[in-house]
Amino acid sequence: MWRKIECVAIYTQDIEKSIRFYEMLGLTKSWDTFQDEQNKWRLVGMTFPDGNSELVLKDNPDLQFSETEIIVSDVQETYEMLKDNEEVIWIRTPFPNHLGGHVAVMQAPDENVFVLIGK
Repeated sequence: MWRKIECVAIYTQDIEKSIRFYEMLGLTKSWDTFQDEQNKWRLVGMTFPDGNSELVLKDNPDLQFSETEIIVSDVQETYEMLKDNEEVIWIRTPFPNHLGGHVAVMQAPDENVFVLIGK
């Protein structure tokens, strides 16, 4: 059901300092955008040398937790399987994304947050 980790998003207070640090470790800044309409909170993609995975930096103080983006075979199917589990908290139930697939955000029983993406 879970296929692979696509990226991990982490919080940073100083996004420019973090960009410089991770570039020093061999990552490359691949994209930079804002996560809100007011252009206040940034998201920056840092690609690993293999080009297959990413570290995403975020500076929104309301999101001071790590998120792991997981590619799943079917977001709706995963949601249906877990929706009655009282230990799973759905931060966002499945919704369509711009690529024609779906996304959902869940908090697992161990309090880790996962962004599920797939068909």
